[in-house]
Amino acid sequence: MRSSLPSFACPDHDGTGVDTLVVAGASTSGCVRATVMDAVQSGFNVLVPADCCADRALAPHEANLYDMHQKYADVTDADHIERWFFSL
Repeated sequence: MRSSLPSFACPDHDGTGVDTLVVAGASTSGCVRATVMDAVQSGFNVLVPADCCADRALAPHEANLYDMHQKYADVTDADHIERWFFSL
């Protein structure tokens, strides 16, 4: 059971080859945002598929997606991220 909002703990990702995370979830304004911020602070690039996120109300969902896109992550959709994965 996790004791904080972010859903991952990766204090040392050097050498793993992982540089980008895709973050999605059912609480855009809570867990998704907290995880995005932790990921950025840990040195990851972050992609957020907006169509794979939700919140209790539309207004905080949209406001948080907008804010994350402006400051922390590339907010796009799942199809775009899938196409990017297959292009690697």
